[in-house]
Amino acid sequence: MAHAYTPGLKVTRRIRHRARRVLPIAGDVLVKVGDQVSARDVVAQTFMPGDVIPVNLSNILSLPPADVPECMLKKEGETITVGDPVARTKGIFGLFKNEYKSKVAGTLESISGTTGQLIVRGDPIPVQVKAFLSGEVVEVIPGQGVVIEADVTFVQGIFGIGGEAFGPIRMACAKHDEELDTALITPDMKEAVIVGGARMTGAAVREAIKVGAAAVVSGGMDDQDLRDILGYDLGVAITGSEKIGVTLIITEGFGEIAMAERTFELLTSREGDLAAVNGATQIRAGVMRPEIVIPLSEQEKQEETEPEHTVGLLQPGAAVRIIRDPHFGQIGTVAALPPELTVLGSESKARVLDVKIPGGQTVTVPRANVEMIEE
Repeated sequence: MAHAYTPGLKVTRRIRHRARRVLPIAGDVLVKVGDQVSARDVVAQTFMPGDVIPVNLSNILSLPPADVPECMLKKEGETITVGDPVARTKGIFGLFKNEYKSKVAGTLESISGTTGQLIVRGDPIPVQVKAFLSGEVVEVIPGQGVVIEADVTFVQGIFGIGGEAFGPIRMACAKHDEELDTALITPDMKEAVIVGGARMTGAAVREAIKVGAAAVVSGGMDDQDLRDILGYDLGVAITGSEKIGVTLIITEGFGEIAMAERTFELLTSREGDLAAVNGATQIRAGVMRPEIVIPLSEQEKQEETEPEHTVGLLQPGAAVRIIRDPHFGQIGTVAALPPELTVLGSESKARVLDVKIPGGQTVTVPRANVEMIEE
């Protein structure tokens, strides 16, 4: 019999996870295979070329472009700082000299007698790549970066904004279906990964930014709240570069949606442990999910066995989430996989599956309307 597969997301207490950490351009790798690194350790670094700053010296000194090279006090390749005299006119009979002092710092890259412009290259911009995953370096990519591996608790969300952040897990809500509002955000949550239950309100997010939280994770969020926080409609296929002061991850979807009880219990069991989170989300080809990664301690590795992971395989007993109305957001288990095509309400035909949801009810939905939850 053929197997059925469907896309899904991981929510698992233990998995062997790998993180590939590379520089945008060639640079130096600072660790070697076998090294143990923590999430905030810098594993590779390089320098991006500084900004190009044009200076129209011909206009500034009221000179013909051809006269600019003769007036220069600095040569190409020299370093200049703010306030350095860069050029001076000859004046009239040695008088009425006009001088230009640099308003920027950098390296004098070129002097043009054709345009009368100087090109100043700003100071190199340092770029560092942190480990993100606390674990062992298992591969070094010369001049580029590393691959790090560790046993972790791993939770993927549906959508997020903001880049990488680090902090201890702090539970703000007592139940998975409790709304995360302002009153639950306290000053002692500074630099923490705050975990809510159901919808996170816009006011709660602003309060988290105010107290200096690293990240906020909850079940859902109103799209209007997200728009108000960002100040614009999010219309890009990939997120992660937003700079709002906190990383946000929603685990279920937009609207009044409670966090899956199993996800909530899993994060509750890790309260106080250091987590690395990344809100980057890609919603088109090459799907990328926001993630929460919590390394296991040596004791936890001994106590917790890794379950067998079968990615995307639909079979009776598999955990799934329904992602279309009228049962949107419900989490249950596959009860049956009828092989024959079924006529839907729209009068089209599709393969379906039976899902047993909380309360004991079994519902029939198209297979395209569910996603796997890997345990």
